[in-house]
Amino acid sequence: MRTERHVDGPSLLERLRIWAHEAGFSQIGVADIDLAAAEPGLRAWLEAGFHGSMAYMAAHGMKRARPAELVPGTVRVISARMDYLARDTPADWVETERRRVDAPGEAVISIYARGRDYHKVLRSRLQGLADRLAAEIGPFGHRVFVDSAPVLEVELASRCGLGWRGKHTLTLARDAGSMFFLGEIYVDLALPVTAPETAHCGQCTACLDACPTGAIVAPYRVDARRCISYLTIESDEPIPLELRPALGSRIYGCDDCQLACPWNKFARRAPLPDFDLRADLAAPTLLALWAWDEATFLKRTEGSPIRRIGWQRWRRNLAVAAGNTLRRQDDPLLAAALAAGRDAAGERAAEHVAWALAQRSSPSSSSASGNPAIATSVDSVTRPAT
Repeated sequence: MRTERHVDGPSLLERLRIWAHEAGFSQIGVADIDLAAAEPGLRAWLEAGFHGSMAYMAAHGMKRARPAELVPGTVRVISARMDYLARDTPADWVETERRRVDAPGEAVISIYARGRDYHKVLRSRLQGLADRLAAEIGPFGHRVFVDSAPVLEVELASRCGLGWRGKHTLTLARDAGSMFFLGEIYVDLALPVTAPETAHCGQCTACLDACPTGAIVAPYRVDARRCISYLTIESDEPIPLELRPALGSRIYGCDDCQLACPWNKFARRAPLPDFDLRADLAAPTLLALWAWDEATFLKRTEGSPIRRIGWQRWRRNLAVAAGNTLRRQDDPLLAAALAAGRDAAGERAAEHVAWALAQRSSPSSSSASGNPAIATSVDSVTRPAT
């Protein structure tokens, strides 16, 4: 990046807001780059091992809280919000999702992952916004990020008024809940900083109470090692035995803390068709998805964020969800499909298949799915935004 330059900040920011809205973003804000106050929490979170096997979190160290070290010359960060509920999402979507998470035979995929990969959507539109700005003022130093670098995105979004950090550690907005993506443009322009939003969680603990695995160990503190999103997406290790029943029908991510949040009654529909539901992922069954071979998986998840976990991890997750179904309700077709596909599942997934088949004879009372009482007592630290 080049050295700091001066611009007609207020006028330029107003135009940026208009351009961002035209590009599909609901809101933008501008944050300064002094994130020193966030460093103690980040350091403590890493030292507690709450990042699990995400070694890159520790490898980046404090660079995550130091934008000018990540991109030299940065003086401001433009943070942008894009809503992602599918355009045809019904009014009773929260109730519908709650019913599905433990329904036998269902395969539940986190809402954000049922459409196009948000990395691609946001990155191209943020770059378009930067290009439009360059056409207006001339070349300037910038980098666009969408979950692609060590960026404290929730901290930045909170500082510039896009919302506040909820007790589940996600960004919350009064007019949009938490069902939105964040992206950033690091710039060498001295744009005016926008005012932060005040917090509005009050005494509510709905997200903590709803977490199936007790991963939200305290307000604003998450142990990723217990989080279903981490277990099904980030971790390549076997899913811990004691946590498998809590996954229920979830095979990719988890929305429970968001479904429980009262602010999500204001969640907005996406302005773009990119996040419309893919037919294969709208209301899939475990039996249908288990029938996919690797070639089918790659074809059906092309352009989807799901593809990054790979077929083996996908089969691992399906096996656990199938085991939870078989514990609640005997399903001979599902059991037969699991047994027939065990050898093709790969060594790691095969162990989960064996576990799943063993659940067929387990008493239904053994299920802990959806029970926050399985939470453990863990020393808590602030979770960084990722």
